[in-house]
Amino acid sequence: MALQKKYEIVLVFSLAKGDAQVELLKEKFTELISKNGTLGEVETWGKRRLAYPINYEKEGYYMVINFASDEKFPAELDRIINITDGVLRSLIVAKDE
Repeated sequence: MALQKKYEIVLVFSLAKGDAQVELLKEKFTELISKNGTLGEVETWGKRRLAYPINYEKEGYYMVINFASDEKFPAELDRIINITDGVLRSLIVAKDE
């Protein structure tokens, strides 16, 4: 088994398609991470004003997920995020032990 590293991801979801779409995206990414690693703390910050408009949207739904996985999974997770409709921004950071 490969050594698991700790990561943190911040996701900002679009509110344009409603709360149901946000719930589907939250569930999708928590399931994807738990299947490919160890899911840690999940924080939902909820609706917040964006620092600047993204695709003409002024608010987004923020979520922070801590997880552990092998070193190859974050690149795949980033690829999936980039092709998922409804994600405004994301950032994956490797955490120090």
